[in-house]
Amino acid sequence: MIQTKAYKFWFCTGSQDLYGDEVLKHVAEHSKEIVDELNKSGILPYEVVWKPVLITNQLIRQTFNEANADETCAGVITWMHTFSPAKSWILGLQEFRKPLLHLHTQYNEEIPYDTIDMDFMNENQAAHGDREYGHIVSRMRIERKVIAGYWKDNEVRERIASWMRTAVGIMESSHIRVMRVADNMRNVAVTEGDKVEAQIKFGWEVDTYPVNEIADSVAAVSASDVNALLDEYYDKYQIVLDGRDPEEFKKHVAVQAQIELGFERFLEEKNYQAIVTHFGDLGALGQLPGLAIQRLMEKGYGFGAEGDWKVAAMVRLMKIMTAGMKNAKGTSMLEDYTYNLVRGKEGILEAHMLEICPTIAEGPISIRVKPLSMGDREDPARLVFTSKEGKGVATSLIDLGNRFRLIINEVECKKTEKAMPNLPVATNFWTPYPDLYTGAEAWILAGGAHHTAFSYDLTVEQMADWAEMMDIEAVIIDKNTTIPAFKKDLKLGEVFYR
Repeated sequence: MIQTKAYKFWFCTGSQDLYGDEVLKHVAEHSKEIVDELNKSGILPYEVVWKPVLITNQLIRQTFNEANADETCAGVITWMHTFSPAKSWILGLQEFRKPLLHLHTQYNEEIPYDTIDMDFMNENQAAHGDREYGHIVSRMRIERKVIAGYWKDNEVRERIASWMRTAVGIMESSHIRVMRVADNMRNVAVTEGDKVEAQIKFGWEVDTYPVNEIADSVAAVSASDVNALLDEYYDKYQIVLDGRDPEEFKKHVAVQAQIELGFERFLEEKNYQAIVTHFGDLGALGQLPGLAIQRLMEKGYGFGAEGDWKVAAMVRLMKIMTAGMKNAKGTSMLEDYTYNLVRGKEGILEAHMLEICPTIAEGPISIRVKPLSMGDREDPARLVFTSKEGKGVATSLIDLGNRFRLIINEVECKKTEKAMPNLPVATNFWTPYPDLYTGAEAWILAGGAHHTAFSYDLTVEQMADWAEMMDIEAVIIDKNTTIPAFKKDLKLGEVFYR
């Protein structure tokens, strides 16, 4: 279901004609070589497209506006091979509306000590040209990413690749449409927010449908289609009956298969990429969607529980940013449930009633059918598993009334000391950086929600870059966080984003 355009990134090299045609020929040759080698590296997730060397106000403006108009262009990478007078870039930068990367590099890695002369110095002065260009971008207060380093280094290429994924997240954000089944959980504050401002700021469309309208879509699914999907479930997952009669168990699972098919067809027909449900308003649905939602998330849909549309959109966004990533470990909605406060073993048990994405699972995934005290429906089927170990990023996008804030917390996911056989839900156990107590205090001071959009495959830097490109406040909780410094950062944000 993760479908995006075949995005490309334009490579625009700056120069000027002061040093003659021969230098401009070298500049073009060098920049073409850089583009070719970047594409051959196998590191970048998207193609880089070389553009003719930019030396005039007119050509710069034309190129940037062509980039705006090209729906497959997800951003522009700029590099000043020689000195490039920055006033020539003003009009183009003023009109440019896509992600911008300033690659601060140079063609040669080492100073050619034995042969260097002024001709070489004039031709290879990115240290000069990039500073001139960087000044005007800063003066114009244009958000961009700056990456410094030698273009052949894999570390530089990996940073470019990382930025590309964030840039595609920016481009795709305006295509995210969230379908709310019923409304927000009554009297809950943090899952709500200003949907109009979210559409202005992020491009998200958030619409509400009566629950029985989607229930009609579920009811229309044929028995043969349900049975085919049931066969898939029984082939793919372990079946844990927990003492239930096998046929009675299967009937419960069939309800989720019907919900999955009905929901997915409705989402496709209406062109939505994320969905929220609410256990307090299930209408004609026979069960709270559990296994069905887990499978939809696995296919790339965003999800938020209890009407939490911000989390649904963020999960979708983060799945887009990780699409096609080699050895990806997964992205999901999670919820802070309960603590382990034993010294040296601190952590938070992350779970939800049912709806955790199986992309984050490690080991066997089973189907279980258990009672659920909320929802007032029959016992729902769900996928049960434990999650992978390793570092991840938990995010919470909150509405502070006058602005949005993205809270970004680096976490370490671990295995629990013991199995939890009586807990029939998918779980993740993590310790937030820098430690449980500092991380929890900082999260609460920042106003973080109990639902998070979580990924093993994205970094703090990528999510902070996304927030900066979207011109919203971002606060980071990581290994360097201290509460006094964090409070100062929050106060600065209050002043800056007021």
